[in-house]
Amino acid sequence: MQTPHRWFGAGHSTAADLAKAGAEAAASAISGRTPSLVVVFCSTRIDLPAMLLAVRDEAGPDATVVGCTGFGEVANDGASVGGVALAALGGPGFTVRTHVSHIRDAGHRAAGAAAAGAMAGVTSPHSVLIMLCDGRSGDPHEVVRGAYSVLGAAVPLVGGFAGDLTQTLQFFDETIHEDAVIGIALGSDAPIGIGMGHGWHRLDPPMIITKSSGNRIYEIDDEPALDVMLRRNGAEGGRAADIFRYPETLQLLGLSRRSGEDIRALFAGDDETRAVWGGADFPQGALCWLMDGDHDSLIKGAVDSCAEALGGLGGRPPLGVLAFDCDGRRSQLGPDGAQEEIEAIGATLGGVPFAGFYTAGEIARVRGALGTHHLTLVTLALA
Repeated sequence: MQTPHRWFGAGHSTAADLAKAGAEAAASAISGRTPSLVVVFCSTRIDLPAMLLAVRDEAGPDATVVGCTGFGEVANDGASVGGVALAALGGPGFTVRTHVSHIRDAGHRAAGAAAAGAMAGVTSPHSVLIMLCDGRSGDPHEVVRGAYSVLGAAVPLVGGFAGDLTQTLQFFDETIHEDAVIGIALGSDAPIGIGMGHGWHRLDPPMIITKSSGNRIYEIDDEPALDVMLRRNGAEGGRAADIFRYPETLQLLGLSRRSGEDIRALFAGDDETRAVWGGADFPQGALCWLMDGDHDSLIKGAVDSCAEALGGLGGRPPLGVLAFDCDGRRSQLGPDGAQEEIEAIGATLGGVPFAGFYTAGEIARVRGALGTHHLTLVTLALA
């Protein structure tokens, strides 16, 4: 889509030749225009250098090219695993600044704070910090807290944690990184909207996290956490392996927030310590619920996310959308359901171009939420 001052395009390719896939996706998104920013999503199983060089050939020498790997790709024409999805934008109405930091240098919080430095010098009336982060280094919430410590509540945060089963990669121009946090400061002279939706619903009764540290829960309602989870799943007296079998089963907690629930996935438990843990923090004292959902509610969650993002544009028509969708949602929906979700997103957006990826966790800090999410679709709409 295009206005006199801004444009946004999306492309997607599943070509077997990886350089060709990058070139096709980039050509579709850029369409002969001059981009300021190109965001690329793909798999670790492809030849990244060849793909990135092909994207650069289409984007030109002055565009900023960033991206990361994921569990799969999403775009207007469908979902893929092992393809290339790409978004591009440009025009004098956009300002783009970037910063790359590494978790290994000073830790998660410091890496997030450094990435937030990309916002320096961005004076546009509307702005957002997009974060593409390593997805396997642990403590993802600390990355978001680091960015928030620099920016405060004035600048919203969105993004995703790179995914794959063995390693995650992030890239800035033609350099491929591991263990990185890429901050993309995006300023715009038109509104920016952010949406969050998941489609999961509460299972009563509520519970209190009475002892926790970081991403580990030791006690729920003053009982060993694993014992509570086993009982609530009808497996009292069993072992952790009886209920933690991803992706066949998901153990989800919803943490109470004024806007609803922040979703947290529990990945494992310890039969000796009776603790359970996940990929983000579980604040001690938090009110929580077990969460459940079905096919229709997950599709509705996607629609709700897109509608909320569009609602943030103040009535202006959208140019395009970036989508950060959790791989756990894809595993629950299955291939046919994932395609149905893509169609629901496209229908809600009214044919507006969109591109994104299946993440290992999502970032959205808009209304005081902790900022890290699981099993959620986060959408960023640009007017």
